[in-house]
Amino acid sequence: MELEAFARELETAWVERKPIPPLSERGLRGVEAAYRVQEAWNTLRLAQGDRVVGRKIGLTSKAVQEQLGVDQPDFGHLWQSRFLGVGERGEVPFSLFLQPRVEGELAFLLGRRLEGPHVTPQEVLAATEAVAFALEIVDSRIADWRIRIEDTIADNASFGAFFVGPWERALLEEDLSTLGLVLYKNGDPVAQGVGVACLGHPARAVAWLAGALARFGVALEPGDIVMSGAWAPVQAAGPGDLFTLEGTGGRGLSLRLA
Repeated sequence: MELEAFARELETAWVERKPIPPLSERGLRGVEAAYRVQEAWNTLRLAQGDRVVGRKIGLTSKAVQEQLGVDQPDFGHLWQSRFLGVGERGEVPFSLFLQPRVEGELAFLLGRRLEGPHVTPQEVLAATEAVAFALEIVDSRIADWRIRIEDTIADNASFGAFFVGPWERALLEEDLSTLGLVLYKNGDPVAQGVGVACLGHPARAVAWLAGALARFGVALEPGDIVMSGAWAPVQAAGPGDLFTLEGTGGRGLSLRLA
């Protein structure tokens, strides 16, 4: 089947670090078909011993949508093999990636089940155990980032890796839409954003995810990590680059691509 062949191509590109031509230029049409490719690829990852530890939401800010030429959010799996841990300082080999970019956002750790389709942001906050500032590496198996919405969805929402700062329950007492972050690359500020850029509120993005997953008969479960989406344009990364996120209240974390 063609969709399964696309999934095998993505798995090969993931393993061998060799980009492939856009799937949208080779017959992949429509969001539903793209998610079928994504799920087929996830099945291949699980067969290789990987594990799903949560979900990522992509394309939540208008700035990122405009940057990548798409017009709606998407979602993908967070795989254990690319979970870089929790802490204030991390490092990952640059050689794991093809054409990585880095973005700053807020991660949610769920304490209760969330099942759509009609989840509210308030229900998301009530079900959340803690939140944390986080860095996500987005990467594309599609050559030169020449993507349409079908390409990034099939490509597991352009997932690369993720690193989470210290979890905090106290942050849930604040208005997440007013939190701010500044992203530094090798000491220079390169992007800044506010939580409202993430679909108006990061919890609204998670509520959107719960509704989107419900169409596939899937719920968010206790213990799931949700990367809720970038607040500012993503930044290209090269070997040796150090990215530092500074968030509201002096919170921060850094990640080097060694």
